[in-house]
Amino acid sequence: MTRPAITRVGLQLAGYSFPGTMDNKLFERVVEIAHTAEAAGFDSLWTMDHVHQIASVGERDEPILEAYTTLAALAAVTSTARLGVLVSCNGFRNPAVLAKMVTTIDVISGGRAILGIGAGWHEEECRAYGLEFQSTRERLAGLAEAVQICRAMFTEQAPRFSGTYHRVDEPLNVPGPLSPEGPPILIGGGGEKVLIPMVARYGDACNFFGGPATVRHKIKVLEKACAAVGRDSAEITKTWLGHAIITESEEELQESLERLGPLLGLAPSAVRGFALCGTREEVRRQVAEYRAAGADGLIVTVLDPGDLDHLRLVGTTLREAMDE
Repeated sequence: MTRPAITRVGLQLAGYSFPGTMDNKLFERVVEIAHTAEAAGFDSLWTMDHVHQIASVGERDEPILEAYTTLAALAAVTSTARLGVLVSCNGFRNPAVLAKMVTTIDVISGGRAILGIGAGWHEEECRAYGLEFQSTRERLAGLAEAVQICRAMFTEQAPRFSGTYHRVDEPLNVPGPLSPEGPPILIGGGGEKVLIPMVARYGDACNFFGGPATVRHKIKVLEKACAAVGRDSAEITKTWLGHAIITESEEELQESLERLGPLLGLAPSAVRGFALCGTREEVRRQVAEYRAAGADGLIVTVLDPGDLDHLRLVGTTLREAMDE
């Protein structure tokens, strides 16, 4: 059965460093951001599965909240947006327990949960937390097994699965997800030899980075992988992840690009190829390019999520552009 697109316009909560906000008020600020985002037209909210802040967002010792406990709290205080982690590091959690966690969020939120999952890549935080960091081959193979276990946990009464890296023996998942097919599963990553074929076989959604040409190429690879397993690629929501910056002047835009460039390891001029940026009209044209490339949904981060006026501007602009 073909699902509707899991998102058209999503917001990823990547940074939790809000000037002037004390730790005991941090979640209150997150709730304010989430409510503003919902009202502005964001139809999905995503946390980031890191326990140390990553270089592309900020400094290592900046505040960061754990992904799933934050998402569960947001499930209780939001009303319309779908909720997911972009994406869960498979090595952080047993997949059957992860499926139970996502199901609980689905119940709390009234059926709005999404399971985003990937192989994981940030070795430093795994070492710091005492978690095993396997080889790329092992992490990818383990991911494929984890996705199958999660799907079974969502749809079967007491599934069994025995793989090389994961196994379950009739775990119960009661109460179950609110939809018979369970929360949609987004598999993160753009690897063309393993990950994209994995999406074709097991996923409901995927997520890519880069400019429109890169997205178009990745989607073509996905279409071929779907054809190889006899699946219609239209069943899979294709999403793009990047930054969004909307300004009224070139000077303001340049200031933002100069902040973002070092985080991404790019010259400010090169950032334009990895972000939606410029005036409202320019951003709308850029969105049209991603849609023409085959993207069904956009998931964005913003430099200052606590800037609620800018957040509203981004949300309304992207929603209008996606609805054109």
